[in-house]
Amino acid sequence: MSHGNEQVSTRALTLAALGVVFGDIGTSPLYALKEAFTQESHPLPPTPDNILGILSLIVWTLLIVVTFKYVVLVLRADNHGEGGVVALMARVIHRAGDSRPRKRAFAIALGLAGAALFYGDGVITPAISVLSAVEGLEVATPAATRFVVPITVVILVGLFFVQKHGTAKVGQVFGPILALWFSVLFLLGLYNIGRHPEVLLAVSPHYAVRFLIEHGTIGFLALGAVFLTVTGAEALYADMGHFGARPIRIAWSCFVLPGLLSCYFGQGALLMSEPEAIRNPFFLSAPDWAIYPLVGLATVASVIASQALISGVYSVTREMIQLGVCPRISIQHTSGAKMGQIYVPFMNWTLMVLVLAVVLGFRTSSNLAGAYGIAVSMTMVITSILAFSLVRRDWKWPTWVAVLVWGPLLMIELAFLAANATKILDGGWFPLLFGGFIFMLLSTWRRGRELLRVRSEDEGIPLEPFIEGLVADPGLARVPSEAVFLSPRSGAVPRALLHNLKHNMVLHETTVFASVVFMPQPRVQAAQRVLVERMAGGCWRVKLFFGFMEDPDVPAALEWCAEQELALDPMRVSYFLSRETLLPTEGEGMALWRERVFEFLFRNATSAASFFKLPPNRVVELGSQIAI
Repeated sequence: MSHGNEQVSTRALTLAALGVVFGDIGTSPLYALKEAFTQESHPLPPTPDNILGILSLIVWTLLIVVTFKYVVLVLRADNHGEGGVVALMARVIHRAGDSRPRKRAFAIALGLAGAALFYGDGVITPAISVLSAVEGLEVATPAATRFVVPITVVILVGLFFVQKHGTAKVGQVFGPILALWFSVLFLLGLYNIGRHPEVLLAVSPHYAVRFLIEHGTIGFLALGAVFLTVTGAEALYADMGHFGARPIRIAWSCFVLPGLLSCYFGQGALLMSEPEAIRNPFFLSAPDWAIYPLVGLATVASVIASQALISGVYSVTREMIQLGVCPRISIQHTSGAKMGQIYVPFMNWTLMVLVLAVVLGFRTSSNLAGAYGIAVSMTMVITSILAFSLVRRDWKWPTWVAVLVWGPLLMIELAFLAANATKILDGGWFPLLFGGFIFMLLSTWRRGRELLRVRSEDEGIPLEPFIEGLVADPGLARVPSEAVFLSPRSGAVPRALLHNLKHNMVLHETTVFASVVFMPQPRVQAAQRVLVERMAGGCWRVKLFFGFMEDPDVPAALEWCAEQELALDPMRVSYFLSRETLLPTEGEGMALWRERVFEFLFRNATSAASFFKLPPNRVVELGSQIAI
């Protein structure tokens, strides 16, 4: 019985994975093969030899980069079931520990760069996916050309406006729609392969090698377009925490890869007989009666691909906040049943403005293709470097084995990165500029928090001797209630306590010094949530542990203290916080402009009371000034 339930669960997860994980890579046939032949930087006539060469490159790129690297290898590099470059970074820095500061700093820098580039991808993917789908109307009737951009804008605005309602209900139909989409891709391919079955010869890698040798520079530049066929591969790894590795592997092997290969072969077969179809080989590969339904289905598939990436941006943002490398911003839950269903208003509206600006600025999918690819290829290189470190340390691979496996993979990805780098002036500057700006913000925030920590350590007063002397003072008034002082450092006296003693000259009968610790793992078991230590005179020290995928609910976590002899009455507890005002100072810590950026981020971050879900009517904030 349990075996049958497990099979049902696997089938359900596989179908759900289709709808979330593979939307991006599944919409690549809309534009990838066309761009391989029509980019101005490498004009390539669609001759039979060129078609076979490009198809062979596509086939082996899908097999090596997606199937071997991600499906076989990288899906094993999970962080307690979670994937993605941020989760991988957390695992590597946890392994490095404090004893290897250089490796830790290098891993953090790579992780921040990967996250920043992911945001750049989050801007480009919705724009190019929806644009390329709506452009199918041009195939049905050239008169529709002037309506492509307005229709795209309307679809994208609607997509961003529904985010606040959550995607739980819509997500239930994503899987079946994408299953239909990949089935259509497979059937379209078979329909066209019958015309020129010789395109199947492209399975042989020698066509790819011959193409690169014969075409030299143009062949190298064509790699930038070939890379568009795998731009959604990183999602396989990033979304594994939602479904697990097995359903993703099944979906890729049984649905996605066959559908993609068949579709690309079918487009190649069409070009063999009708080279002029290169203007839009995807939609022209369909019978005339099927174009309008295909445009509709492609548009829905592109919206699903965009939705998956938007949700991914929300998840990555939360992960980085919990890891302390991103300022606190408001996060809303849209489902009481699924903890992964979140909505981040600031990121949503920022993404919408940027995506619309990209659509209105570039206007066609061909123009956007120049901007697409470089951010993804850099993220793939970062993933490979972090994974190489992981397999040597955690998987105990001998160095020569790790180099033998990851060396060729890294060389292939560096070749794709170099080919995409030639498109910087054609639009590739945008994701790099945007990613660079995000990296500056993230690195400035992390460095600023580090400076604050060092300043607190230098000026901090050791907690235990201070409390022992304090409770021994017979003149100190004790208030018959409970107080929780939140502080990032468990061994130092919180500033809020010093200000409370200075102004109110009282100490609560039950005083708890609580510090929140975010672990480099996605979730912490309830039994390991709190660590309680009794101190002198009714004082307690408590550490609260959360994973980087969890929302820190401090009042709920404190209820677990009852199992360790500390029972708090929620109606009697007051929460004391220190609200710092930062004073940027030239010659201290960072460059003055970075200190001002950090002060702006710090001032506009979500309050600690809201972030830790403290009851507003029981919070007392006491201010202090800190020079940085």
